[in-house]
Amino acid sequence: MSAIKGRGAVSGAASMRFNLPVREQDGDWRDEAETVDGPARPPATTVTEEHPRSILAFNQSPDIPFDRSVNAYRGCEHGCIYCYARPSHAWHDLSPGLDFETKLFAKPDAAALLRKTLAKPGYRPAPIAMGTNTDPYQPIEGRYRITRQVLELCLETRHPVTITTKSNQVLRDLDLLTELARRKLIAVGISVTSLDPHLSRLLEPRAAAPAKRIAALGRLAAAGVPAHVSVAPVIPAITDSFLEGILSEAAGQGVRGATWIMIRLPHEVAPLFREWLDTHFPDRAGKVMATIQSMRGGRDNDPEFFTRMKPNGVWADLLRRRFRIAARRLGMGDPDVALDCGQFRKPSLDGQLSLL
Repeated sequence: MSAIKGRGAVSGAASMRFNLPVREQDGDWRDEAETVDGPARPPATTVTEEHPRSILAFNQSPDIPFDRSVNAYRGCEHGCIYCYARPSHAWHDLSPGLDFETKLFAKPDAAALLRKTLAKPGYRPAPIAMGTNTDPYQPIEGRYRITRQVLELCLETRHPVTITTKSNQVLRDLDLLTELARRKLIAVGISVTSLDPHLSRLLEPRAAAPAKRIAALGRLAAAGVPAHVSVAPVIPAITDSFLEGILSEAAGQGVRGATWIMIRLPHEVAPLFREWLDTHFPDRAGKVMATIQSMRGGRDNDPEFFTRMKPNGVWADLLRRRFRIAARRLGMGDPDVALDCGQFRKPSLDGQLSLL
């Protein structure tokens, strides 16, 4: 396998779970196409507009702190090789590899659909999470502005919302975020994986550079927007050396909340990540996977509730201790932000708020 410029995955391997067709070498001309024609061009990004019947997804997972979410996009051009959302593309008969970061879906009706849900007589407010599957501020948000439309609706209806991103483009909506923060309706988390821009380009090729994410955290904090840094994911022998530095840089920007998450490799993510390791870090690929398995009960991934978010073993204990010591020294704690659900007011379907 060889790296593809501007992309995280090094292949378009199909999902084995759904029996998607996989082309095998059979001796025809396509087996020698690159020898004759040269390397194939890097895949271009395409966007398909999707028009679902609903946009608010509910979950009953006992180990995550929200029960509803909005995902404005499917797939993510950031191309993070470790992204746990990659397997979702297999449901579209698309590859969790290159297809996930090149064949994107946008939902331009998201805000209108959410308005209908919020207007229902039985609806009860609780924080809506954005960025739980794919990034709400990936590059195509600059064109579609779907995330902004949803935030505008949340401000209009006084509905609490949380955002998770690895893009400094969240600052495009600083006007809305500031107003939501004034009403205790917003919390923002920005994930930072390393402080090395070269490593970042390998891991997450189209995400914002680490320095830009740190600076964005500072801008949010200065504007009074509750913002925390997430050292996520931590990859042993690849990014774990940056843990204390990331916390220190964020604290220097006035950020007081911090979390960390160990890498997770569900379904097709594990073989894609192994390909990435063999391509970029063949000298330590075995060590990385052995360390991950030591924290996941001997497997590439632990899918069980609660333990999937809490790795165990000596390496996990060491990382947990390092994080706690660094956070305590820097005066950082859990990002415990109490959002206000009591201000919610139902919208009317014509866009006018009720007077009652």
